[in-house]
Amino acid sequence: MKNYQKYKKGYFLPPEMTMDWAKKDSIDHAPIWCSVDLRDGNQSLIIPMSLDEKIEFFNYLVKLGFKEIEVGFPAASETEFVFLRTLIEQNLIPDDVTVQVLTQSREHIIKKTFEALKGAKQAVVHLYNSTSLAQREQVFRKSKEEIIKIATDGAELLNKYAAETPGNFRFEYSPESFTGTEMEFALEICNAVLDIWQPTPDNKVIINLPATVSMSMPHVYASQVEYMSNHLKYRENVIVSLHPHNDRGCGVADAEMGLLAGADRIEGTLFGNGERTGNVDIVTMAMNMYSQGVDPGLDFTNMPDIVENYERWTRMKVYDRQPYSGKLVFAAFSGSHQDAIAKGMKWREEGHTEYWTVPYLPIDPKDVGREYETDVIRINSQSGKGGIGYLLEHNYGYNLPKKMREQFGYKVKDVSDHQHKELLPNEVYDIFKKEYVNLESPIKMVECHFANGTVKEEMQAFITLEIDGKQETLVGRGNGRLDAVSNALQERLHISFTNLTYNEHALELGSKSQAVAYVGITDDHEHIFWGVGIHTDIINASIMALISAVNNVEKQ
Repeated sequence: MKNYQKYKKGYFLPPEMTMDWAKKDSIDHAPIWCSVDLRDGNQSLIIPMSLDEKIEFFNYLVKLGFKEIEVGFPAASETEFVFLRTLIEQNLIPDDVTVQVLTQSREHIIKKTFEALKGAKQAVVHLYNSTSLAQREQVFRKSKEEIIKIATDGAELLNKYAAETPGNFRFEYSPESFTGTEMEFALEICNAVLDIWQPTPDNKVIINLPATVSMSMPHVYASQVEYMSNHLKYRENVIVSLHPHNDRGCGVADAEMGLLAGADRIEGTLFGNGERTGNVDIVTMAMNMYSQGVDPGLDFTNMPDIVENYERWTRMKVYDRQPYSGKLVFAAFSGSHQDAIAKGMKWREEGHTEYWTVPYLPIDPKDVGREYETDVIRINSQSGKGGIGYLLEHNYGYNLPKKMREQFGYKVKDVSDHQHKELLPNEVYDIFKKEYVNLESPIKMVECHFANGTVKEEMQAFITLEIDGKQETLVGRGNGRLDAVSNALQERLHISFTNLTYNEHALELGSKSQAVAYVGITDDHEHIFWGVGIHTDIINASIMALISAVNNVEKQ
């Protein structure tokens, strides 16, 4: 990067930097949200939305809870004019929803804007003109006084046409390219517009402070907003709105800090779609509030559906790691992360906390329509015993002993590593069944009977096996049924093992009449071999688990 010398800061600091907003550490209530997906978002698309797609999108935004929706620039194109007329003539705008339209400060454009609004019960008419030093010098080549006159002439025209048009109209003014404007001048032009509109408690005015091009770190933008908020006339009757763009990747931070600095309203798009690098991402910003116990006033409980519809209407892609909404944002591949999540979930199940505190998961995935079993614990070569064990337990009902989880984890990671892919839950389950469950080769149990032994507390086992295709009946004695079968097997197969480990539980998922048993045996070389038995009878399940473990010994 050799040309950095040709750049300099393009923003202007306010004449005073009180920075009172920096004393706050969080947002404590939701702003007024205004979706601009249908205007700012749409104008950035390679293929703009059709009329039918816009209507579908509008209805969906209403369903999500937006009460203010910018529907376009009706004087700029016939498509946007027709869209607004369709919404009005087909009575598609609910009584508690206000549409917003954009207009430049030119009489013929303002006139056509109000023609498009005929029949609307209420609307926000958004007036703007550029105020930055660069725009004044290079584009308009006008003085500050001339730029102020453009704004005030437009404000007067809005008063005129609103008075002539039935409906309840509120006004919004944006000093476009606010971030590149001297703050004293931005304040002067906004106050000049306010003097014409004379806002009241019953007829408030919106002053929108857009980061048309993001030029600074977020704390600078917040300080600019704070200065404006503190010095605007009629402040109690003014709604300070923000429209941050994302040129520096700080759209959400700009909006959040701007709210701390006194703003009341946010204009943005669902996933930050917009010109250049986009607008503020409303989903991320709203979910940030939600994650700290603040009701954002929007309904994102079915995030997969929101993503699917958004991608269909815009032909854009929600990135897999997009905050809260991407397919992989809750996914944990790392073994240590999976183990922490599994233990955190267990902690919650044991009733230790009323608040969500699970490690690595800032919110409960279920709150946005995601599932732990498929969205959180994802299995690949980096996964660990905790995550793999959690998946088996919550998807299929198997609560593996700790040592067995470790061994099985290595087997699963080995398969993923060699196949160079993520393993789906059913593939992990298939590996589990293949490696451990009711194994019948080279030894298969045909039947087993028990009787009391000749010695007190001794048990005698009569077990019929099929070994390498041939049936034979063994007799074994021990201090219990499983011990008796174990002794018979060791004698017949000329093997020895110690430290027989046994666990059992009812198989809670699927058929409740089945039981599962886990048996681990240790050979002379301190290697542990595991087997799992599933049967309606727990005794048979335990014997089948032992035989499965012995079959794993025989395979070595």
